[in-house]
Order: sequence, then C-alpha cells, then structure tokens
Amino acid sequence: MYGGKGARARASMAVMGAVLLLGGCSAGDGGDDAGPRIPRQPGSAGPFWVNPAGNAAEQVAAYVKAGRKDDAEQIRKIAERATGEWIGPENPEREARGFTQAAERAGRAAVLVLYNIPHRDCGQFSRGGAADGDAYRTWIDAVARGIGDRPATVVLEPDAILHLVDRCTPARLGEERYFLLKEAVTELKSLKNTKVYLDAGNAGWGHPDQIFQPLERAGVDLADGFAVNVSNFYSTRDSVAYGKRLSARVGGKHFVVDTSRNGNGPYTGGKADENWCNPPGRALGESPTTKTADPLVDAYLWVKRPGESDGTCKGGPKAGDWWPAYALGLARASG
Repeated sequence: MYGGKGARARASMAVMGAVLLLGGCSAGDGGDDAGPRIPRQPGSAGPFWVNPAGNAAEQVAAYVKAGRKDDAEQIRKIAERATGEWIGPENPEREARGFTQAAERAGRAAVLVLYNIPHRDCGQFSRGGAADGDAYRTWIDAVARGIGDRPATVVLEPDAILHLVDRCTPARLGEERYFLLKEAVTELKSLKNTKVYLDAGNAGWGHPDQIFQPLERAGVDLADGFAVNVSNFYSTRDSVAYGKRLSARVGGKHFVVDTSRNGNGPYTGGKADENWCNPPGRALGESPTTKTADPLVDAYLWVKRPGESDGTCKGGPKAGDWWPAYALGLARASG
C-alpha cells in the first residue's frame, strides 16, 4: 500500500522543514525563489494541520520557478489540504513530535498514519514493517512519546486486519498481529488528545460480516472507531454506506473515510486485482473536514497523500514516491 526508503527520508526532512516554517522562517519571506508560498495554515484546512514542507508544496514552488503557473495552481489543490503523515521506522519519536508540535503551534491536529506492522503488505509493493513483535512495541512506544499530550488523529495499520481476513497474511501470524494491534490501540488511547481509528477495508472489498469480529479482536472497542477506503477510490457515498453497515456490527462505532482520491470513484477498466494501483482518470475527493454528511462519520481525511505512487505499476515509481504527472492528473480531474 505504501512505503519506500525515499518516502521515509522525505518524512524526516518534512518534519524539520515544517517546524522551521511554523517557527518563523515561512516560505515567501524572501524574493521570488524563496519558497512555495503555501500559507502557514490555509483557511480551508479545517481542524487538521497542513504540512507547508510536503512534496506537493515543493512541487508548487518548482512549477512557479519554471514558469508553469497553471500547473502550480493545480498542484496547489493538494498542497493546501491536510494529508496524513506516514511515520517511518527509523525516527518515529522525532517525526511524531515534529508533526504534532507544528500542528499544535498552528492550532490544529496532526493526522498520523502508523504502518509498520511485522510482515506488512504480504511481501507486495510496500513489504517490510518491524522485524518482530518486540521491535513493533518499541516503535509504538516511541510514537506515543512523540505525540505526548498534543492533538493527533491516528489511522492505525492500513491493511493489517484485512490481510488476515483475506488470508494474504498467513493465519499463523494472526494471534500476534491482533495482540500487537490491541496493545497499540491501548497505548495510543492512553494519550490525552489522541484519536485512534483501526483500518477496516473498503466498500469494494467484501461484506462487513467478514471483518467485524477481527476488528473486535484488534481492539476496536477501545479505539475511537475505524477507517474505511484508505488509499482506495470508492465513492464517499459507498464508503459511508459500508462504514454504517460495519458500525452496526461493532457497537455503533464511529468511523473516518479516506476521500483523497475518490472524486471519480473506482477504476473499472483494467484487471480487477490491479485496479487499486495507480489507476488512471481518478480525481481528488472531498477536502478533509469534520463536517460530514452523517453523524457516524467523524471526518473525511486525506490519509493517502495524493500524487504519491501506489507502487511500480502502470509506469509508476516505487510505493510512496512522489509522482508529479499523477498528481497533476488527480488535480485536473477534480475540476
């Protein structure tokens, strides 16, 4: 689903850049080449923090410098929206602290994505994760220390439960994985201002009856709820309908929807088992907000960062790498 050493290195650089910008060295303080001129916190950002040093902001600056003003305005549609910050494995405490400190200074909450479960992604494009259970616990401990009492919304381990249910991840790993997820939920929810949502698949995956018990084993009762459509393309309407059916099976839990790339719905022109990976003709979805169409939906989030590759498919770079052409396609298609 996501990953790559390059993406993780950029995450650390973005932490430092974001803190510097919000600390007073904002882009636009100098001459024409001073920076991307992304506001410290756009008015449309809602309650979530916009990283002024992200890939999209850098792309805006590059296009402006190259005289490609129309392209810059398209990418600005991404750069001025809050997106998830995927915490890497090497410096989890520093990254979590940097993002949440920058967000707190802006009076907003950081959206963090934790994606480091052992045996991650079944050996596919985003394979990897912590070496073992103890390494994962150490990593979660570091993330929790980094967040502290600052506001954060956490999406916990995309695909981790789903891949147990669809048997992509071997059943022998299930007991440990459920235990690690429940431990992570418990620790993160012990923090004063952290909301936690366990990933729960998408509207095109299967029926809620297949996943509600695994969600319960992973500790959804202790979490704020669950997340649907992470890194996928199903419409908000279909995602909300799926989430409501699932909510009814897990005690009325609330949920969040990833709307980052669902403006045109799912791609149906290729092989069904490949339509999730860099599909053409997709569009940005609803902007991140807590003002949603249903009381059970806590937020629309851009969990997946639009413009970053799903993997080396359809001409894309490795998972997590910024892909300017794809970003432009998403922005242009969104109107």
